[in-house]
Amino acid sequence: MKEAGFEEGKNVTFEIENAQADFPTTQTIANKFVSEKVDMILAIATPSAQSAANATKDIPILITAVTDPVSAGLAKSLEKPGTNVTGTTDMNPIKEQLQLLKQILPNAKNVGILYNAAEANSKVQVDIAKKAAGELGLTIHEATVANSSEVNQAVQSIAGKVDAIYAPTDNTVASSIGAIVKVCNDAKIPVIAAERGMVDGGALATLGIDYYLLGKQTGQIAARVLKGEKPADIAIEGSKDLKLIINKKSADTLGITIPEELMSKADEVIK
Repeated sequence: MKEAGFEEGKNVTFEIENAQADFPTTQTIANKFVSEKVDMILAIATPSAQSAANATKDIPILITAVTDPVSAGLAKSLEKPGTNVTGTTDMNPIKEQLQLLKQILPNAKNVGILYNAAEANSKVQVDIAKKAAGELGLTIHEATVANSSEVNQAVQSIAGKVDAIYAPTDNTVASSIGAIVKVCNDAKIPVIAAERGMVDGGALATLGIDYYLLGKQTGQIAARVLKGEKPADIAIEGSKDLKLIINKKSADTLGITIPEELMSKADEVIK
């Protein structure tokens, strides 16, 4: 936003509140912003976005890290939201990520997916993964968790059935990636991730979203709204920058050799 002419302390003030992953708190924060008559609300992740949308139909809302804004009830369509909500979606290239799994593990047949069934966006990703898996000759094994304390047991419940685990952009999974990787490394099961933060946390690889760049994209849209464009008419954008990130350290731990073709194409190799 600074690049677009909005600099804190000069012509814009940012008020930042963190709900700490507690849904009732997101509602409290959204209502607070509405009562303060802010000019715009930025809501990160689906629960925050839904709380903001429930709190106001008038104040412009910018969203990011929302996988499916339409099914979440935030927009009528991505191309033309038709509401006071616009921004960016972090829907992954799920089929391409499963293809990446096959490139690294050509003999893989069974893939585990760990997710929180209460997260609508996670269920959408699982459904897409099932369809893509069928086309790629893969069988999906699901394991659901309600919170991070259930992660270890869930991973262990499918570890003996799968050749790899696919980790979607699920808030519970993302916050527990260290625990997931530990169990999987002990079982010599690679984790293919939906985004680079999980690879930083020990997953083997991703062809995914860089959330820093997605945030920058969102800021560019926010600037357009502050300059007078209506959110209802601004398309909700997907990531324009997908990155192939490979964790060589994890590959060595697992005893996996990454194909040279992939190594040469990687945007980043973590050593």
